[in-house]
Amino acid sequence: MRDARTTARDVSVVPVALSTASVYPEGVEAAFAIAAELGYDGLELMVWTDPVSQDVRAVERLTHRYGVPVLAIHAPCLAVTQRVWGADPIARIRRSVDAAGKLGARTVVMHPPFRWQRRYAAAFADEVARAGEYQGIALPVENMFPVTRGAISTVPYAPGYDPTEVGHRNYTLDLSHTAAAGTDALEMMRRMGGRLNHLHLTDGSGSPRDEHLVPGRGTQPCAEVCQALADGGFADVGGVVVLEVSTRRCRTRLERTGLLAESLLFARLHLAPTAGSARPVRQVPEPQVPEPAGRL
Repeated sequence: MRDARTTARDVSVVPVALSTASVYPEGVEAAFAIAAELGYDGLELMVWTDPVSQDVRAVERLTHRYGVPVLAIHAPCLAVTQRVWGADPIARIRRSVDAAGKLGARTVVMHPPFRWQRRYAAAFADEVARAGEYQGIALPVENMFPVTRGAISTVPYAPGYDPTEVGHRNYTLDLSHTAAAGTDALEMMRRMGGRLNHLHLTDGSGSPRDEHLVPGRGTQPCAEVCQALADGGFADVGGVVVLEVSTRRCRTRLERTGLLAESLLFARLHLAPTAGSARPVRQVPEPQVPEPAGRL
């Protein structure tokens, strides 16, 4: 459960969740433990090769054990998860939506199809719209980026990496992906408009690689995006901010927890409504970094 040493303060009503991908190479239970310790509002469950992430009952047990809800599901859309929950990508969407319903999550994050998935690409927009009508669950489609190998840059997504070119009911904005694509994040947020209901808060240096840096450590307008959402009614549309940062180079649990505490503090600070915005506030715990004697 949450650390009893935490203290309360006023922040925005926008919930801040931790992606289970942010604790890799540790597993799903580590994400629950860290989220509870630091005071995150919930988790985004990345469904991938970790067997626990694929087991809804196991995840339900962890939500009860740690007192941390699952606020979103990230469907198995990665190249390495093309056989997770079966080979049929349409079936994977439907199973992801079913898992969200069972776990009480209101969001299933989707990537655009890969170009080689021609039948799936042709049916994707209609299936996302249809599935989005199920149990009131939103399926925000995420912006992606070209893949660069040496001097060659290719777009592996159909019809492209910018979902606003197609038009979907809901969008996820990922700030590491805008950095890798060289996209203006604020302009993309403007294009997404009121259909933006999910943010992957992270950062990038402008390198063509998908870096997922701690917010504030790269070139992306992370603070400006958060402030605009806090003042613009993001919570009113069920919006969730998810810290999706890479900690894979951390050598200890303590080091990993420190980065995720820094990320949460950044989010809380910049999601606080500005004076005169008249956005409601609530009481949430102040995240705590464990003492050096904590788990390693």
